[in-house]
Amino acid sequence: MEAISVFDIFKIGVGPSSSHTMGPWRAAERFINSLRERAALDRVTRLRCDLFGSLAKTGKGHGTDFAVILGLAGQDPESCDTDAIGAMVDSIRARKKISLGATRPIEFDPARDIVFRFDVCLPRHPNAMKLTATLSDADTIEETYYSVGGGFVVQDGEVPSGARAVKLPHPIERGDELLVHCAAERAPIPEIVRRNERAWRSDEQIDDGLDRIWRVMQECVHRGCHAEGVLPGGLNVVRRGSALNRRLLDNHTSPDLREWKKRVRDSRRDFASILKWVSTFALAVNEENAAFGRVVTAPTNGAAGVIPAVLMYFDLFADSTRHAIHDFMLTSAEIGSIFKKGATISAAMGGCQAEIGVSSAMAAAGLTQVMGGTPEQVLMAAEIAMEHHLGMTCDPIAGLVQIPCIERNTMGAVKAITAAHIAIEGNPSHAKVSLDHVVKTMWETALDMQSKYKETAEGGLAVHVSVSVSEC
Repeated sequence: MEAISVFDIFKIGVGPSSSHTMGPWRAAERFINSLRERAALDRVTRLRCDLFGSLAKTGKGHGTDFAVILGLAGQDPESCDTDAIGAMVDSIRARKKISLGATRPIEFDPARDIVFRFDVCLPRHPNAMKLTATLSDADTIEETYYSVGGGFVVQDGEVPSGARAVKLPHPIERGDELLVHCAAERAPIPEIVRRNERAWRSDEQIDDGLDRIWRVMQECVHRGCHAEGVLPGGLNVVRRGSALNRRLLDNHTSPDLREWKKRVRDSRRDFASILKWVSTFALAVNEENAAFGRVVTAPTNGAAGVIPAVLMYFDLFADSTRHAIHDFMLTSAEIGSIFKKGATISAAMGGCQAEIGVSSAMAAAGLTQVMGGTPEQVLMAAEIAMEHHLGMTCDPIAGLVQIPCIERNTMGAVKAITAAHIAIEGNPSHAKVSLDHVVKTMWETALDMQSKYKETAEGGLAVHVSVSVSEC
């Protein structure tokens, strides 16, 4: 059994896609590290990257070429200057030179050395890439990687090792196993998850890590609520988060996160206003994501707005505490892990049900936990949320993570809140569908879904909506 940490599900990175941006970026970093470990980096004279399947078909719109370039150049998605990404890539393209790992300069022309293989899909996963380094003695080093969703990267032939092979005190693959552990230990879900997390880090490190994730989420919401303009990519999508924020706050804006949160808390709390705020939070995050901003993969970038929106709803319109925020995140991460193990969190494998659907289930579970739900009610909420996302396709117009992706985050957040309230008022013993039923059904649906509806921009809205794209 693969051991998955909370901090594997929640990762800090750069938009617009966890599988098409974050994954290739990490793969490029891993390749550079592999060359360095082989003492081959200083002997590289040329480097080529081949992108296959979905990585090729929607790679331009998802910034896959940007990600590969930045990863090869030694930039890290968690810490790089997101405002400088465009300039860095433009400079490398113009000079046709790159400094591998920020240390080894070579000739590198992205137009020649990043190859989009639209007609080839490798058998293991639709998101595949091959990196080939030519050395000074004419030898070559070649490695193939698969970006399997949520920023997770697997090298061809790799088996779980190191942190992924850790033996957990409460191993969990399915929802029913989680309930067994909770009953046997007489402990709530977040406590079980925390005990597993201690296999990697101390309680202080767990809490500090969760605080950092939550801080990045809040900062992303705040930035998105104050950013104006048109999103990059050529669709000319106008940002809406900032306009909604202004209207809801009667044109009061604040560059300070703490002050802004106070204004939101003190604003109107009628049903319509709170519903608008939830949508605003989700729009804000995914507009930042679409603009190559810093987001938290939760569990993917395309669905990065759902959990922050529901968490902000809980934080600003309920009696939240630091402990409750942590419990929300621990609980939701475990649900994401169950979906990853039993189905997929990759839209290229399962359509948008694997992204918005999973994030909605995660958020519903987390909210139910902090609202006082039992472990059975928590799983019931996750099941309800996913049940009403089954079969959702991934059909991004022009291959961009904008339409319908950004609005779908608002729907996922609202469904999560609704599912949590239904579960809190419900009796899980009367439920006819379990979380494990819906995970299995989601996976079978994914297998049955035609490939054109799996992040290829070859079906659905992507072909039925006529748009003029000038930059893609």
